[in-house]
Order: sequence, then structure tokens, then C-alpha cells
Amino acid sequence: MHILPPVRPEKSIARLTAILEPLAEEVKVVPRKRITWTHKGHQQMYLFQQGELSMLRASDGLLLVTVYEPHLFGIAEMIQPTQGHILRAETESMLLRVDADEAAVRFREQGVWEDVAAVLSYHTAYLIYRDAQVVQQRTYSVIRNHLQEMILLPEEARMRTTILDYIQDRTLLSRSSILNVLSALKQGKYIAFKRGGYLLELKHLPESF
Repeated sequence: MHILPPVRPEKSIARLTAILEPLAEEVKVVPRKRITWTHKGHQQMYLFQQGELSMLRASDGLLLVTVYEPHLFGIAEMIQPTQGHILRAETESMLLRVDADEAAVRFREQGVWEDVAAVLSYHTAYLIYRDAQVVQQRTYSVIRNHLQEMILLPEEARMRTTILDYIQDRTLLSRSSILNVLSALKQGKYIAFKRGGYLLELKHLPESF
């Protein structure tokens, strides 16, 4: 069964952002900078405003998702601070940092816990969607899923990341297994990439290969 990606709760994100912005402190981060969940001993939330930001699994650095649109991070950590994930800037980025305790008080005052639940549910649904793409899937299926995801990225982002790096960062597949599939797809004229391995074009990929 094919699982569709979850729909971003745009209105909920916008409402929560508007509530938190007056409390927030601007933070500019350089590329590859890792962002901690605490500041001066207090749990934080982050309003991602501009740039490119990734969430990685803390245990092994596996890249779970990269975002380009304004977003809100730290709701799960506000409620259950396990710190199982890390945020990392991929380009020069701008975020707003908010004390999580202050955010919770403001959410309670404004009666927006339904919006909080919508964003938290979106994050949970995205992790389920991502697992469906990689867990117990054949090597080709995993690569196919990530190629289809990659072609939807802004061109600027695709030209900064090779196909090999993109897939290796997000899966546990070996370099050789990825390159073998990419070579076969190129020979079949299903894919086009420039020197260095940057994705240019993707045609309709077969279900199996």
C-alpha cells in the first residue's frame, strides 16, 4: 500500500508562529551548524524562518527531513524532552528561539492546543511516511522513493547535493548499491544527471527494476 505524504497544517503553523514571535530571540546560524534543544539550561522551541534546515537522528546522524519553508520545531521536545533528534542548518539560516515553558504558558492562555496537536500530529505522520519509504523495502524501491522526492526540491538545493549524498544521508544503503541502481536507470534513460552526480531530470520510474 502506497502511503501519501502528510499535509502541512499551514494555518496552525501560522497561528502558533504569530503567538510566539513576540517572545522570540533571533538566531542566525551558519551552514552545518548543529542547534541544541536547550539554551542556558532551558528547553527551547525554534521558529524556522529562512534558509534550509535538516532534522537528524541523534543516535547515528541519519537525516530524517530537510525543510525549506517556515516551520515550527520543538513541540514534541517541549512535552517530552528526549532529545532524540538534532537540528542542523544546511545553508545560512535564520531562526527564532523561544523558551519552551513560556511558549506553553502562551499556548494555554490563547487556547491553541488544537493547533499544537495538529503540528505534532503532522510530525508524527511524517515519520511514519518516511519509515514506509525505507523500512523493509527493497534497495531499488528505497532509491526510487528518494529520487522522486529529490526531483521536487528547488533546483538550487538539487545543485548543492549529489544524488549519492542525498540518498546515503537518508538511508543505510551502501555506496555501491546506490551507484549500481543509478547506472542502470541512466542506461535505461530514466534519469539524467550532470557531471558529479547532480540530478537534472527524472522520467516515470518503473515499479521494479
